[in-house]
Amino acid sequence: MSLKDSSSMGASGVEPAEQPPAPDIDITKPHIARIYDFFLGGKHNYAVDRQAAEQVLKAMPDARLAARVNRRFLIESVRWMMRETGVRQFLDIGSGLPTQQNVHEVAQAIDKDARVVYIDNDPLVRVHAEALLATDPNTIFLTGDLRDGTALLDRPEIREHLDFSEPIGLLLVAVLHFIQDNAEAYAITDALYEALPPGSYVAISHAMRPDADSYPEGYAAYNRATGSLTLRTPEEIGRFFEGCTLIGSGLSRLADWHLGDSGGGPRDDEVTAIGDTSALKDFPGMCGLARIDR
Repeated sequence: MSLKDSSSMGASGVEPAEQPPAPDIDITKPHIARIYDFFLGGKHNYAVDRQAAEQVLKAMPDARLAARVNRRFLIESVRWMMRETGVRQFLDIGSGLPTQQNVHEVAQAIDKDARVVYIDNDPLVRVHAEALLATDPNTIFLTGDLRDGTALLDRPEIREHLDFSEPIGLLLVAVLHFIQDNAEAYAITDALYEALPPGSYVAISHAMRPDADSYPEGYAAYNRATGSLTLRTPEEIGRFFEGCTLIGSGLSRLADWHLGDSGGGPRDDEVTAIGDTSALKDFPGMCGLARIDR
């Protein structure tokens, strides 16, 4: 299903079918990954998540559109790396729930042999990912934590699945803002960059600090879920790209990001039709795609 085909049930007053929870899945409090899934029109969410999402939307009416634009950033980054650089393997850390246009689907639509490793620390993600990937030998899911970045890359499952003599596309989409301490967050990305093969790329999106006071209730709703956002300034977000060469528009607001002349053609709106993103011009989120030159 494309983002164009999906729609948010909350907007029409019709809730998606409730899926029975797997063992050990807590559905008594909202979860960030499930809220994001709801914004994208997915069905891997529960009543408590939809209620929290509606609270977020009351305070941040553009949150649903921002989620879709963030997803388009991920999709376009993967496609660009596939088409323009020859990258054929991806490491998606903090992947979240399987939802609209997953990384392996986007990559394998271009090259069926593209390989993907998803990593998340959420047991709910593991349950859904294992079902989705049961018949896909080129894609695996591992339970792990971004805070253990170096240890993650040393895991034999990753070393066996990805070829560390060839470039890798590292995806850190909407995940680094869950690392509260700046020094820890920078140490994580530094270690990941150093461990990746030459010619690798990184795609990052991140919540931004300056406009936080405009959305206090919206951020509070997110922070009542299982993680809390750490908002950073553009300069602090830019530090994640130290030692990297930014592509296209560089580190930009979500609504302004584009691949420019290096984009390999216009956006494919048949897959990710978003509509007018001008409403997001002041939305507090940034993203960037870069080659790692360390």
